[in-house]
Amino acid sequence: MSRPSTPLRLHRVPASGHCHRVELLLSMLDLPYTTVDLDLKRGDNRQPAYLALNPLGQVPVLEDGDLVLQESCAILVYLATRYAPDSAWLPRDPVEAARQQRWFGLSVSLLGAAASARYKALTGQPVDPAWQASGHRLFALIEAALARTAFLVADRPTLADLAYYGYTAQAPLGGIPLDDYPRLRDWLAHIEALPGFKPLPSSF
Repeated sequence: MSRPSTPLRLHRVPASGHCHRVELLLSMLDLPYTTVDLDLKRGDNRQPAYLALNPLGQVPVLEDGDLVLQESCAILVYLATRYAPDSAWLPRDPVEAARQQRWFGLSVSLLGAAASARYKALTGQPVDPAWQASGHRLFALIEAALARTAFLVADRPTLADLAYYGYTAQAPLGGIPLDDYPRLRDWLAHIEALPGFKPLPSSF
């Protein structure tokens, strides 16, 4: 595994699941990095300096020297390919690669609904029941997938698992209980047992 010549720089909101998935991989790969915490209420993500890094004003942003990367799943793929090319984090088998891409795609829609429910609840705002229903549809899919393999894509963890962990683990905070998904709960425990695991904060 290679190492960056200088510490990576992660612009983040600590309680963001999108940022957390990147931090999980950074920690599990034991890569050196520093963090720049943004206060969304203060509008840090709308300042010209940050918009120069990401015109959409979203987190996370990763700086690797002169390279600036946006979008959490893209950052995961970059880190695994650049710094752990011989690891199993990024599937190379065509079927496994397709399965991972499917999970990445669903993370924008169904997982995004669970993330929205969590955020609204944590910030004292009303939660749309449609988001909770979408979360349950997703977790039923995950439960079924875990009947086939120990993790989402294979019998080993891949980037898909890191992409889903945070918002899934804290879905109950958004009114989406996990009681009906025993395989999913076991899967969360398996991720939490991986070397380098760090929990997702639950306050903004």
